[in-house]
Amino acid sequence: MTGTEVADTELAGTEVADTHVADTATARPLIARPQRADARRNFDALLAAARDAFAQDGAGASLEDIARRAGVGIGTLYRNFPTRDALVEAVYVEEVEAVVRAADDAAALEPWEAVQAWLRRFLLYVGTKKALLEGLNKDSPVLLSCRTSLYDAGEPLVRRAQEAGELRTDATIGDVIRMVSGIAGVAFDDDEQRDRVVAMAIDGLRAR
Repeated sequence: MTGTEVADTELAGTEVADTHVADTATARPLIARPQRADARRNFDALLAAARDAFAQDGAGASLEDIARRAGVGIGTLYRNFPTRDALVEAVYVEEVEAVVRAADDAAALEPWEAVQAWLRRFLLYVGTKKALLEGLNKDSPVLLSCRTSLYDAGEPLVRRAQEAGELRTDATIGDVIRMVSGIAGVAFDDDEQRDRVVAMAIDGLRAR
């Protein structure tokens, strides 16, 4: 799966997302966790184990192996996630929520630093999504809600940097997301080269 294909799944929701960026209440996907503390621990352990397994083996990773990694029985997995699709979607939603929270955290930084921090976190998200993409239902309303949330999270950071004169005014949140998603699909020699290319790409967003 290339970075362009990953970006296309985000950009498919651009028109919908653009209608929401001015809203004061951002639509954000939420995972309904169990109320009991022990059940919640099992739920979170399953999500963590699934994230690792999907990153290693793709969306087709063994559910029995995921349950074993989480330290629970397969019955506990199915009680929380009745289908593989439900588990893949839950892992994806949790990752989106983390990116949204990262935008909230970045808002406390100076405008340009906030954009840089959020884009680097978004880059990690794209890597996770690549591992999940084949298992995601592209027509799911949850997936569309996630796209909207991502755009709504990043757009204010981009706009604030533009208003501060630090980010080029012709860049849109869609442009920025496509750029970062494309970079995520490139094979690098090592982490140092990846970080250097990311830095050059982000620097290209700066107002001159």
